[in-house]
Amino acid sequence: MIHKPNFHVFTGGGGTGKTTLLAHLQARGERVVAENIRTVIREQAAQGGRAVPWIDPKACCDLTTARDIADFDRLASETARVFFDRGLMDMHGANGVAPSPALVEAIRTRRYNREVFVFPPWREIYATDAERREDWSAMEAVFERILRTLPTLGYEPVVVPVGTVEARAAFVLARAGPQVSTNAFSSTKSPGCAIDPST
Repeated sequence: MIHKPNFHVFTGGGGTGKTTLLAHLQARGERVVAENIRTVIREQAAQGGRAVPWIDPKACCDLTTARDIADFDRLASETARVFFDRGLMDMHGANGVAPSPALVEAIRTRRYNREVFVFPPWREIYATDAERREDWSAMEAVFERILRTLPTLGYEPVVVPVGTVEARAAFVLARAGPQVSTNAFSSTKSPGCAIDPST
């Protein structure tokens, strides 16, 4: 098991301000990792592929999971603070797809910071596009699902208040704590976390 308390995840429905805040943090010198599912959808649409949520959600989930695992493993030795636009836990039950054995094992063995930043639906900024087709009610349902799911996977949801990007950055950085070095470590149990998401 690899536990990375310096890996901080942003999650929530689409159009909630996650990517905007990550760009702001990156401009301030923070290390960030882009969202994978949007890239998968964009590539599949360009190729005429079927691995998009509205055609084959399982294939979309599997491709995204593989990329999320690769991102985590690529940065496993990173000691600085890293902010992720979504993490492995986002694919657990996404689009009604049952988690695959590979996803369950990845969530068990690759642990981010226990606190996960959840962005609530924000009607004033929400908009659909070619890759984000869900209506407003779907975003509300996603938010509720995330709040229910994270504790079952050993994570604590921290809702990020609606506000200016500066105010949100201040909130996130205060919760994340000071920039400190931390090394990945292997263990049979992640301290303070429920390590088996299948139970």
